[in-house]
Amino acid sequence: MMNHYETVFITTPVLSDTQMKETVEKFKNILVNNGAKIVHEENWGLKKLAYPIQKKSTGFYYLVEFASSGELINKLEIEYRRDERIIRFLTFKMDKYSVEYSEKKRTKKETKAEE
Repeated sequence: MMNHYETVFITTPVLSDTQMKETVEKFKNILVNNGAKIVHEENWGLKKLAYPIQKKSTGFYYLVEFASSGELINKLEIEYRRDERIIRFLTFKMDKYSVEYSEKKRTKKETKAEE
């Protein structure tokens, strides 16, 4: 049974562009190598944190929407915890309304981009 999930992770702001890309690739590979299908991804860039984490006030935000079985989530989150570049993460299971909303939002963006 494939469920839809969305995971957002925040990396430490001291990473170079290359290191940030490597971090993103690492976590996308963990997903794909464990049978997940990546549906969508967004780089939200450097943002101010609501409160300091590890004495940092900003972080790079990255979102990945994917379909997979539930067992993968535990593996993914263990890898987040092991990686010192990740300062926060959140993964949640999307219900059908979240999935529909996400698809609509993407379609709107694509339409605007074409105009």
